[in-house]
Amino acid sequence: MPDIKALTFDTGGTILDWHSGVRAKLAGIGARRGIDADWAAVTNTYRRRSLAKMTGGAPDFEPDFNIDDVHREQIELVAREHGLAFTDSDFKDVRDAWHALDCWPDVPGALVRLREHYIVASLTILSFRLIVDTCKRAGITWDAVFSCEAIGVYKMRPQAYRQAAAWLQLDPAECMMVAAHPLDLLAAQKVGFRTAFVRRPLEWGAGTPPPEAPAGFIPDYDVSSFAELADAMSA
Repeated sequence: MPDIKALTFDTGGTILDWHSGVRAKLAGIGARRGIDADWAAVTNTYRRRSLAKMTGGAPDFEPDFNIDDVHREQIELVAREHGLAFTDSDFKDVRDAWHALDCWPDVPGALVRLREHYIVASLTILSFRLIVDTCKRAGITWDAVFSCEAIGVYKMRPQAYRQAAAWLQLDPAECMMVAAHPLDLLAAQKVGFRTAFVRRPLEWGAGTPPPEAPAGFIPDYDVSSFAELADAMSA
């Protein structure tokens, strides 16, 4: 697609393997405290609650918090619901675990290849500091990082995508949203972005398939890895 000049990437889930990292931290705390639980289920409940808090609300929703605030708040609520006797220090450790997540192994090399031909930018609901910490750890270099923390409007609201395109000084049609989440891609499509769906079957852990794509969802690219996307877009 010669008209595409920039690729904007969802980061939590598409770039980062949040489930493995957070589940391991919770299980480690549980072992230290002598607590047994279905840590995969706790992790996924925690993630769902955090996403709902970040993206919910009325059309004029303007959060005065970021994802780190939400991660700290929601783990305490979820732990209480599951009867987990965690301490304040444990809650802080779980919040900080998000800053030490690993990326999916196919990401770094493919991003280098894509960056040779396109602007590559993170467009994320994650905080700036979380992106800095995880991407430095993974050796990922972005041309730009657009956190909705700065935009003041969170995906999947249209202004989040429009603002990223405006900051790039591009028309939305010159941008492609890359994500493992069909709803994110659908929202980007509605403002004129092209789309690439990168499947992450293990995003929610083994045995928990990702949410199904809505009927009628047709991305421009549908690939199983970043390497496949780089092959297709470099051809």
